[in-house]
Parts: sequence; C-alpha cells; structure tokens
Amino acid sequence: MGDSVYTLGIDIGSTASKCVILKDGKDIVGKAVVEVGAGTTGPKRAIEAVMKDANLTEDDINYTLATGYGRNSMERANFQMSELSCHAKGAYFLFPNVHTVIDIGGQDAKVLKIGTNGILENFVMNDKCAAGTGRFLDVMSRVLEVEVDDLGKLHFESTKKINISSTCTVFAESEVVSQLAQSTDKRDIINGIHRAVAARAGGLAKRIGLVDDIVMTGGVAQNAGIVDSLEKELGHKVLTSPLAQYNGALGAAIFAYQKYSKNNK
Repeated sequence: MGDSVYTLGIDIGSTASKCVILKDGKDIVGKAVVEVGAGTTGPKRAIEAVMKDANLTEDDINYTLATGYGRNSMERANFQMSELSCHAKGAYFLFPNVHTVIDIGGQDAKVLKIGTNGILENFVMNDKCAAGTGRFLDVMSRVLEVEVDDLGKLHFESTKKINISSTCTVFAESEVVSQLAQSTDKRDIINGIHRAVAARAGGLAKRIGLVDDIVMTGGVAQNAGIVDSLEKELGHKVLTSPLAQYNGALGAAIFAYQKYSKNNK
C-alpha cells in the first residue's frame, strides 16, 4: 500500500463495537459499527467489516489502539486507552473549537471539558444507572412499540407537554405505561422522555461548566429529538456530526497514528 500509514481505532462499548481506519492520521478510509459490544463477537465482526469498507487486510494496519468498556479484551491491539481521552481527541478532530463534549452511550453518560488542542481537562459521568442513556431509550421504545430510529422524528410532532418525572428506568417505564393507559399521544410521551434524558445530561454538563462549542457524541446523538431537548435544556447550540457514534474509535485511530509515528521516528 505504498508508504501510507494505516491505523485502526476500535471502540468496544457496552452495546456496540465501532471501528475507524485512518490513513496518515487524517483521512478516514473505513468505518464500521456492529450493534453488539463487549463480551460478544461484535469486536471481531466490526474489524472484519471495517477492513472490507477500507478495502484493506489486517496486514496493512500499522498500529491498532482499543478503547471503550471492553478495551482490555482486545488482545491484538498494540495499546489500550481510556475512552475519555479518545472522545476528547475525536471531538477535537471533528470540531476544532470544541470545549464541552456531551457523550451519551449505551449504558452511561459523560461530559468532558476540553482545553486547547483537544486536551481533556475534566469530566463527570453517570455510570451507576442506565437512565438517560441509549439503554433507557431502547426500553422506552419497546414499551411504546416504536422503532428507536423513529423517536427523533416523532418528537417534533408532539403538541402537548407531558412530563416524565422519574429518572429511574424502572419507574419511568411504569410512568410511560400509565400514560399509555390514559391514551396519551405517544408523540407527547416521546417528547417527555427526551426532555427527561436532556435534563439528566444537562445536570452533568452544568456541574462541569458549559463552554461553547458544545458537541454531542455517542449513538444517541443521532436522535434529533434528544439534541433539540438538550439545546433547550442548556440554552446553547449543540453540534453533532454524522460520525458521532464513531467518535471514540476515531480518537483511538488518531492516538494510534501518534503512537506509531513516535515509535518510528
């Protein structure tokens, strides 16, 4: 493949495995996501899929760096790193003026404070409870019998403000069930669920201090209803990228390039 350097970043989350391949530390030549995470065949399948997407083989990869919840299970990685640093690095690559990252993943939510050059300065996270995460939205969509991918669209069709007061998944579920029993419009319930998620993430963000640009990453960032609720909750514009779900893997691939370059000076 000539003198190009190819680095692979793999982010093994609790609910999905994401891969990004970078060429020379700056061009994304392959990406893949498999909707199962740590402890499954997800990481292996994600690597196979990203190789196919980039039209490369594993022999072409100069350096692999793993991040995320399941990073230590990735024996073939040259290095493992915390997802906090990788999310900071990925967000900075996509948005050079980023100072706050709100990352909502499958089972946790975290807010990162980013200094100059994309350096992580501080963070807060909620890791004890699934409320306000991707898992929470999965549970709610099942109760509502609505596809997760349709939640964002339906959010904007809401005409009435319904409050889902509980931030606990189990109690929120019973609140939703009782709203349904009262024939409340599903679109209004979805809007209420999104506002509850935004209130939780917003609470974390306010603890760390909001500085623009504010960027949202993680799979949940693909839900326009959550982004809308978060902007209203914070009173700030929230930026997202189509690559939001790949953000950790992207950061890992960038670190992989930096480590490879340093080792091969």
